[in-house]
Amino acid sequence: MPDDRPPTDYRAMRRRQDRTLLLLVMAVLVVVGTGLIGLIWGPGAALTGGLCLLGGAALIGGLWLLLRLVEKWVGE
Repeated sequence: MPDDRPPTDYRAMRRRQDRTLLLLVMAVLVVVGTGLIGLIWGPGAALTGGLCLLGGAALIGGLWLLLRLVEKWVGE
C-alpha cells in the first residue's frame, strides 16, 4: 500500500508559525497595551501611547523583515 501523500514540509510550517506568532505579539502589544493605558490614564494618554506602541510594533516588524531578507540572501 503506497503512501501518496507529499512529504511534510517542516520549514514551511515553521515559517507560517513564526509569522502567526509575530502578528499575535504585535496585536497584543498594541491592543492590550493601548487598552491598559486607556484604563489607567484615560483616552488622551491611550491615543499617545497607542501611537508609540504602533511605532514599536513597526520596529519589531521591520527587524523581522530584515532577518527574513538575510535568511533568503544566505539561501537557507
